[in-house]
Amino acid sequence: MNLSEDLYKKERYLSSMRPILRKDALFSDTSPSFIEPFEASPYGCVKISFRTARNNVDYVFFVLEHERFLMEKSGTEGDFDYYAYELQLENEPVLYYFEVVVGKVKCQYDMRGAVDHADMNFYFQIRPGFSTPDWAKGAVFYQIFTDRFYNGDLGNDVLTDEYEYIGEHTVQVTDWNKYPAAMGVREFYGGDLQGVLDKMDYLESLGIDAIYFNPLFVSPSNHKYDIQDYDYIDPHFGRIVDERGDLLKPGERENRQATRYINRVTNKANLEAGNELFIRVVEEAHKRNIRVILDGVFNHCGSFNKWLDRERIYESAEGYEKGAFIDADSPFRDFFHFFDEHAWPYNRSYDGWWGHDTLPKLNYEASQRLCDYVLGIAVKWVSPPYNVDGWRLDVAADLGHSGDFNHTFWKEFRRAVKRANPEAIIIAEHYGDPSSWLQGDEWDTVMNYDAFMEPVTWFLTGMQKHSDDFRQDMLGNADSFFDAMMWHSAKLPPSSLYVAMNELSNHDHSRFLTRTNHVVGRVADKGPEAANQGVDKAVMREAVLIQMTWPGAPTLYYGDEAGVCGFTDPDNRRTYPWGQEDKELIAFHRDAIRMHKENEEFRLGSLRMLYKDYNVIAYGRFTRKNKSVVIINNNKEERELEIRFGWQVGAMEECVLESILYTDRNGYHADCYTYPVEKGRLRIRLQGSCGIVLKVVRV
Repeated sequence: MNLSEDLYKKERYLSSMRPILRKDALFSDTSPSFIEPFEASPYGCVKISFRTARNNVDYVFFVLEHERFLMEKSGTEGDFDYYAYELQLENEPVLYYFEVVVGKVKCQYDMRGAVDHADMNFYFQIRPGFSTPDWAKGAVFYQIFTDRFYNGDLGNDVLTDEYEYIGEHTVQVTDWNKYPAAMGVREFYGGDLQGVLDKMDYLESLGIDAIYFNPLFVSPSNHKYDIQDYDYIDPHFGRIVDERGDLLKPGERENRQATRYINRVTNKANLEAGNELFIRVVEEAHKRNIRVILDGVFNHCGSFNKWLDRERIYESAEGYEKGAFIDADSPFRDFFHFFDEHAWPYNRSYDGWWGHDTLPKLNYEASQRLCDYVLGIAVKWVSPPYNVDGWRLDVAADLGHSGDFNHTFWKEFRRAVKRANPEAIIIAEHYGDPSSWLQGDEWDTVMNYDAFMEPVTWFLTGMQKHSDDFRQDMLGNADSFFDAMMWHSAKLPPSSLYVAMNELSNHDHSRFLTRTNHVVGRVADKGPEAANQGVDKAVMREAVLIQMTWPGAPTLYYGDEAGVCGFTDPDNRRTYPWGQEDKELIAFHRDAIRMHKENEEFRLGSLRMLYKDYNVIAYGRFTRKNKSVVIINNNKEERELEIRFGWQVGAMEECVLESILYTDRNGYHADCYTYPVEKGRLRIRLQGSCGIVLKVVRV
């Protein structure tokens, strides 16, 4: 064989070889970097993109309803090729995945990444016409339980013996730092809307984008999930301009004798004054680019409610119609279901939510007037002069007596709210799969228990979110963390995911800082001091680092940033510790929020898992232009890690990372240190209980 024949055979051999498929370079998702426009209109056109390593694949197919459509190469950036397919939409959801071909090698690609066979549970989805407010995507929310935030007006405080609730008189707490009682529903510390106004500078300094208020409407409890009058802010949160009447005397049990309370909550002068103050709160927040969200409790009301009036508060009050408890001929009779049709006057046989007679369930199916009234309330508060920016919906899946009616009502609710204020957001409290409500015509999103609070809590603390259980097998379980995040996030359409309320704590669960001590129990059996013992602020900072870098809307529960502890409710409703704040923890929250807001990848970027081991996770957040990596070492001891980085997030194999926020057991800093990535690998040594955020600064 001569030389020319040998070269010819070598050339044929080399030309017949196929490159090895670089699966780690394959990527697509439903973020704005890969879907254009991100929120497409019905019957519009959408461009779907897919990324591969440069010159690495033969074909990429867009697969829709088992039909393959060839994608065309749309461009090359650095080490990567991008493929695109333009899809003409109908007015129906689109579920799809990809197929990649290199010679005889094929793989499919769904939300899990490169797989042998795509799974419908992880198909990508587009829902034409489903959009959520842009301001809420990645927004930082701050939840305020008003009675415990700050007392700005001593003249509106609930007084001791002002009225009776659940068998005992109300109590005015005079020691702001006292722990809530185990049955503290009738204890009042005096926090109010003037207090929020007084602390607006503080809220602005944190960098928050929105305030979410627990219920503010007239209600007898301190939590106010037992609404008495949806039309008015509670005067105890607002202003009392007409003060008349008497407190209950020792031994008096009937609230129709509580004339001080009756005047406070039925006198229109007091009610209107509270509404006027609330207008000021919203206006002041809006001046600072802070939105305001109200808590809507529409599944049930309270036994004090003016439509029912079990306490006979409104029976003799001027300007009010008879309640359904009082009179069989009440215009509100069909707002409730009564089991005994012959028990009037004072009919106690009404249906209570979960059997609670203080929480009468609203009977929507029997009353169009009730439906119209509540829809009117929904519209009223998002419209001038109140201009609220949305609703959080309490136990939203429970409303009504059937699933069909529930969906019908929330469709009407959405239409009404969005017509009145297209920029208003609708966030539902929900546990479990919310997908049937997230089709684009009901809720915008959910409080993100399943795809945020629970996985983060289990991984970092091994604790159940009520502090009711500790599981060693879940502590540091990186597989469980990523699997849970992936499975539950797949239930959220893209428009819902980026506005999902990502909380570490709230009014229904133990404080996250308390979960770090691994104490199983509640305040009734452990006592409040046990919630403070052995807590780990370094683990808390790790959690905040995840919260500020994970897709969704980070939501702080008031006082978490100041080091407040507490078992599940009512202990989680302790007062904000003004004058005794953990200033370093507040500073850390400020820096973490600033980082979240200054780096677009944390608000609207893609996410990819990079590394997992016992008590260690790393993930990338990236757009076409900005790329970061987050690493958490939840071990107590130091770890040296080698993490494959470049290809996965669309960075070059050789690049430099710069630290933008760091925390470990000794504290935190935002100092800048550089870390080289060589041959696609990042080598880094991390202290125990450590978290770090690194950003690609040059290639």
